[in-house]
Amino acid sequence: MSTAHVDAAPIPANAVDHIATPLTDARSQLAEAISLLGYADGLHQMLATPRRELSVAVPLRMDSGESRLYLGYRVQHNFSRGPAKGGLRYAPNVNLDEVRALAMWMTWKCALLDVPYGGAKGGLAIDPREHSTAELERVTRRYTSEILPIIGPERDIPAPDIGTDEQTMAWIMDTYSVNSGYTVPGIVTGKPISLGGSQGRASATSRGVTHIALAALRHVGLDPARSTAAVQGFGKVGADAARFLSEAGVRVTAVSDQYGAVVNARGLDIEALSDHVRATGSVIGFAGGEPLEGADLLTQHVDLLVPAAVEGVLHDGNAGDVKAAVIVEGANGPTTPAADRILRERGVLVVPDILANAGGVIVSYFEWVQANQAYWWRADEVESRLEERMLSAWQHVLGYARARDLSLRTAATALAVERVAEAHRLRGLYP
Repeated sequence: MSTAHVDAAPIPANAVDHIATPLTDARSQLAEAISLLGYADGLHQMLATPRRELSVAVPLRMDSGESRLYLGYRVQHNFSRGPAKGGLRYAPNVNLDEVRALAMWMTWKCALLDVPYGGAKGGLAIDPREHSTAELERVTRRYTSEILPIIGPERDIPAPDIGTDEQTMAWIMDTYSVNSGYTVPGIVTGKPISLGGSQGRASATSRGVTHIALAALRHVGLDPARSTAAVQGFGKVGADAARFLSEAGVRVTAVSDQYGAVVNARGLDIEALSDHVRATGSVIGFAGGEPLEGADLLTQHVDLLVPAAVEGVLHDGNAGDVKAAVIVEGANGPTTPAADRILRERGVLVVPDILANAGGVIVSYFEWVQANQAYWWRADEVESRLEERMLSAWQHVLGYARARDLSLRTAATALAVERVAEAHRLRGLYP
């Protein structure tokens, strides 16, 4: 059971949303870039509106025998520069507008890093913590079967996100392959290595965040080996980012998850904290740190703040209290436009998500290339190419921002929008 919406109704270029949401934030950032670049309203509407949306009703047979129904989505924001690409999120609060925003950000991220993809995103409004592995497999396979008409290695390539992992990708790959009649490893990225996944993919986003964070610290005159950091979110991105930062000499003094936070001014033992989280499921109760209110992590006295959890955590209510000199966004959309303005006025350097957390899509691209060639690279090859792409993009954005006196976010978004607009111009408008 599904409903498809192709070429959805355009969003007015001058639309104003009065309640901050990921989608209003994404549209606000796009509008600023459009104004800077001087593009017409028609192009603005095209870039503000997803090219294709699919909403699906996903029934699940529970282990108990009862049935439940969950709502799922797949949004393809743009595919002018190549196949759509984006993660699949399992979370109880997933909704269509959130997925639209994430798909738009993915378009800019791919364009900014010059990866030949457009942006997409998927989501299922389900709490994976409340389900068995068998139930998650069934709901994943059913969701995949519902979106089969619009995905494919040359159409739209899903990847892991919040609430999903390499096992989820393996189920999607198998479901798609069974329906195709042959194995299609390029249908997803973030797969297990034994099924054609890439070395370094699991930690790629975190490594990218770390490369950018170290460069940003040096840019503002701080020695990473003498710097402190706080990391919000100790999941897929935050846990490894904290570990890589610690290995680089940065003293990580505070870490949080959805349950709470811990702090140690002398520096947290990240390996011991990771062991504690594996054993207990949370950072709470870690013997090597003192308890801290989760919200207070964002205003700790540190040099570097890495918000690596969810959208909208830095807003006009707390941006004035941020003490960090540098913010590197590990999550998608953690800073609202209002917070951006406050932080810029206060001289805080904010490295936007579409640059900072792009390591995942870069190595996803590497994985897709390897799958299409049936030739896999060594871990050191993946890491060196990832570092090169991340730091090259950093220098490009930094130069663009300096030359035009822009924030890094405005510079990054404008660069990305410019590349997508150029693809539109060259391809023309059919018919």
